[in-house]
Amino acid sequence: MNLLGTKEIETDRLILKIPTMKEQKILWEILMIPEVNRYYLDINKKFKDRLLNWEIQKKFYEEKVNHAKDKDKFEWSIFLKNNGECIGQINSHISSKECDEENTMSLGWYFNPKYQKRGYATEAALAMINYMFNEVNLKKYKTSAAIPNIASWKLMEKLGFIRDKNKTIFNEYTFIDEPVESYIYELNKDKYSK
Repeated sequence: MNLLGTKEIETDRLILKIPTMKEQKILWEILMIPEVNRYYLDINKKFKDRLLNWEIQKKFYEEKVNHAKDKDKFEWSIFLKNNGECIGQINSHISSKECDEENTMSLGWYFNPKYQKRGYATEAALAMINYMFNEVNLKKYKTSAAIPNIASWKLMEKLGFIRDKNKTIFNEYTFIDEPVESYIYELNKDKYSK
């Protein structure tokens, strides 16, 4: 795998940029919308109240931005080309529960609900996956999606991810009391490029 880090990527309607502090409060505000964070945040529940406080979270976001140009970081803030509005975030990352093989990563994304169902998630995900497979030379994605989070797993299937039909896992989410059953997905570089 080539550790190239995050680079700016343009699509027809979007610009995926290296994170800066300029948009981090906007991203935090999007992430604090219950329909957005419900199946995204998996931080220990004891920190739930701290997540809701920007002054506490600001330090976390500053640290994230300080490392945004590290060669082993792959995270983008997503902006609309036509007006420069920040509408979400997408990333490729190592996940301790899913990335048990070398040269394998997980991925995640979230978008402002007012921009959902317009194809932006598909456009951003395709751009990131193409970069990760073709330039970074990632071999495989392994990830999961909460079964009730239909939009997320349908997007994965649209992107070519293959669901393990024989197995599910239970994920703990910060703002949900009980563990949530989740589908397991995989996308192999060789199959993706065919």
